[in-house]
Amino acid sequence: MDLHTMTQSLVTLAEDNMAFFSSQGPGETARRLSGVFAGIREQALGLEPALGRLLSVAHLFDLDAETPANGYRSLVHTARCCLAHLLHKSRYVASNRRSIFFRTSHNLAELEAYLAALTQLRALAYYAQRLLATNRPGGLFFEGDEGLIAEFLREYVTLHKGCFYGRCLGFQFTPAIRPFLQTISIGLVSFGEHYKRNETGLGVTASSLFTSGRFAIDPELRGAEFERIIQNLDVHFWKAFWNITEIEVLSSLANMTSATVRVSRLLSLPPEAFEMPLTTDPKLTVTISPPLAHSGPGPVLVRLISYDLREGQDSEELSSLVKSEGPRSLDLRPRPQQAPRSQSLVVHIHGGGFVAQTSRSHEPYLKSWAQELGVPILSIDYSLAPEAPFPRALEECFYAYCWAVKHCALLGSTGERICLAGDSAGGNLCFTVSLRAAAYGVRVPDGIMAAYPATMLQSTASPSRLLSLMDPLLPLSVLTKCVSAYAGGETEDHSDSDQKALGMMGLVRRDTALLFRDLRVGASSWLHSFLDLSGHKSHANSVPTAEPMRRSVSEAALAQPEGPLGTDSLKSLTLRDLSLKGSSDTSDTPELSLSAETLGPSTPSEVNFLVGPEDAPEAKARDELSTKDRGCGARAAFPEGFHPRRSSQGAARMPLCSSPIVKNPFMSPLLASDSMLQSLPPVHIVACALDPMLDDSVMFARRLRGLGKPVSLRVVEDLPHGFLSLAALCRETRQAAAQCVECIRLILALPAPPAAPRV
Repeated sequence: MDLHTMTQSLVTLAEDNMAFFSSQGPGETARRLSGVFAGIREQALGLEPALGRLLSVAHLFDLDAETPANGYRSLVHTARCCLAHLLHKSRYVASNRRSIFFRTSHNLAELEAYLAALTQLRALAYYAQRLLATNRPGGLFFEGDEGLIAEFLREYVTLHKGCFYGRCLGFQFTPAIRPFLQTISIGLVSFGEHYKRNETGLGVTASSLFTSGRFAIDPELRGAEFERIIQNLDVHFWKAFWNITEIEVLSSLANMTSATVRVSRLLSLPPEAFEMPLTTDPKLTVTISPPLAHSGPGPVLVRLISYDLREGQDSEELSSLVKSEGPRSLDLRPRPQQAPRSQSLVVHIHGGGFVAQTSRSHEPYLKSWAQELGVPILSIDYSLAPEAPFPRALEECFYAYCWAVKHCALLGSTGERICLAGDSAGGNLCFTVSLRAAAYGVRVPDGIMAAYPATMLQSTASPSRLLSLMDPLLPLSVLTKCVSAYAGGETEDHSDSDQKALGMMGLVRRDTALLFRDLRVGASSWLHSFLDLSGHKSHANSVPTAEPMRRSVSEAALAQPEGPLGTDSLKSLTLRDLSLKGSSDTSDTPELSLSAETLGPSTPSEVNFLVGPEDAPEAKARDELSTKDRGCGARAAFPEGFHPRRSSQGAARMPLCSSPIVKNPFMSPLLASDSMLQSLPPVHIVACALDPMLDDSVMFARRLRGLGKPVSLRVVEDLPHGFLSLAALCRETRQAAAQCVECIRLILALPAPPAAPRV
């Protein structure tokens, strides 16, 4: 059914139901039902032209005609899903409203929830129109001035989101995913309750997370609590929650349902430099140094997974690197003989927002890969932010990749074909590791398979990022906190009021991390000063002697004194506070400047996806906007009389400042120069149509395609970000995971698997 027909059918049914319930007397329930159908009619009629305009130009942003996917299409599809559900529900009401079995309260609550969702989707459609008018032709990411984006963020953080996390949770995804999302949402709010009561993940049992009955039976309460959590809790909460899969019970259950492999060994690579031959002249070598950033030399953990026991995998040299994990560290069953070394090797980098999870979290699908591909897989356990911000993870992944290339015989491979594979943050690291390998002049992988990668960490907006308003797995506020942590803007400690929440082991770990952080800061400052004095003595006085202590947003908020806003309160200001201060005070006080020059080079800056840097170039299309539109900012995107719903949680405390480090191409590969991207091997991307990161994949593929590089983009429908970890959940996730395996098979030039026999 096309959009116009769907809208007209919904409007007709809404008018019919509205007339019926208006004639049922002055009762409160009848009045609310009549009002909700009046609202559905109004929002549907207002939404249709906005969606029509987006759909009419969406094809201009596709990679090619065979890959119709971008954020504009996804937003239209999501709105159509909401309209379709309301159409179905309106038909049900029209057919059953006279029945004695008609559940009035239930249907009213569902209609009100989806009306709220439709209202917010209409607001997103207007925001998308504004991006369309502002962006350069063909560009999905915002390139305008920072004022418009700051206004956009002010609008975004006040939008009501709870309706998407209650009855409407996951309405845009395939039905098989929705029960899982409901379980996760109940677990999240229950975990948040424990977190508030100073019971963190160190003391929470897996069973206790899903036993909060009041959240299970009250969707509205669950949605409101979900919204509170995503707006107010810091990255440490999400780090703890996402690491629940590391709990022994859950990890064991996941492994019981996964493929059985002969080898699953955690290895600790010693921090020792080694030589690698140059690809241009193998007689020459380059030294690969161990990771050094932030914490100095240290071992890198990797996990070797192999379906068969192959030559070299039980060697004494490899066994000397094994790190004990307890009884599950090694599974070597007696076999008549070893399998020969594979010609191929997969080096895997896991996702987790740069802040959470390990290879153990991703082990179930990696075991399936090892079985289906018949090649050994080496998964890298890189250090996580905020304790180890950029570029520590990149250094460790590059070091482990080079070690794997040099020692592939120990891993059961001849190394003739090597594939880099990763998901989400791991996909980002796959690209940057390859760029670094090319910069060093060593062997680059034969291909990259990246599932739903993040390629743009610089502060910006795109139509697919608008979907984060309703995404239960990737809310925008959570994304900003993860990127801020990876960029070095998120603290490693907690406020005094949160000390009890850490628990005894948590306090030990935190204090140890702080000790090493202070030692690292002091050493870095001394070394910086020493090098500067030896080479540029005239500038010795301009070098800061120490890095200021970092504080989380939550700590800054708790420590913020009441009264007038001062210089020290800049990072804890809400956006509304900042806008009021900026609009009411015309003085030239320096603390209101967010530029890097004002904050100083040593000030830790927090990054978000939307607020643009001070030196961002103006979009070419800006001249097309009227002076009135530019002056009104994001609010000008709304037609007169339309007012989206606002959050009852108040303004979220989100990172305000933009860090120049996110412009680094080794952090945001989409910003790499053409010459850097020319060095990449063939790239295969598997993205999700409903993923807030979709535009990252589309624009990166378009960049590579424009340079004549071999690239493919496959977009799976109706699945959320992170589907690889849900591969065993349903048929749709298994099919999507199979596409990732097929891409790896193409890179490794492996024969296609035999066709499954028909039943």
